[in-house]
Amino acid sequence: MYVKIPLDRIGALIGPKGSVKQMIEERSSATMDIDSKSGTVQILSPDDPVQGMQAMEVVRAIGRGFSPERAMRLFDDDLFILELVDVPANTQKELMRIRGRIIGKNGKTRAMIESMTYTALSVYGKTVAIIGYPEQTHAAKTAIGMLINGAPHSTVYSYIEKKRRELAARIEYY
Repeated sequence: MYVKIPLDRIGALIGPKGSVKQMIEERSSATMDIDSKSGTVQILSPDDPVQGMQAMEVVRAIGRGFSPERAMRLFDDDLFILELVDVPANTQKELMRIRGRIIGKNGKTRAMIESMTYTALSVYGKTVAIIGYPEQTHAAKTAIGMLINGAPHSTVYSYIEKKRRELAARIEYY
């Protein structure tokens, strides 16, 4: 399996003295071959194909701006997923405006989406990456889509508060 990540994220993937790479290989029983010139990561011969897919998702998450610690959450539960949302922007100015809306002042909006949908977010380049359970990531993705499309922050906050109550009720039910 191959994954291509941005060159400036290669260092985060390898880690100090190769510690992150080694941790991914231990958790997944796979071997990674990293080409630091092209950004291509090859994931080789995992004993368990599911763990190989998880390793691939962890590498993608690190490539999309997550810290290695946050990306490793994908190993914790087979149901955790990584969802990517493209930020449609024609100019750098428009991209910065949309990213600013998603992050919010001092990171407030991003933090609210994370805490109310029980997800982890990373805004990097022209994408927003989300880690969580499918229903949680769907709620976060919808909120991010609302912000991208220009919905007022108050409307988005109301939506995620409603989703938080629904998700909390389901968690209590199980």
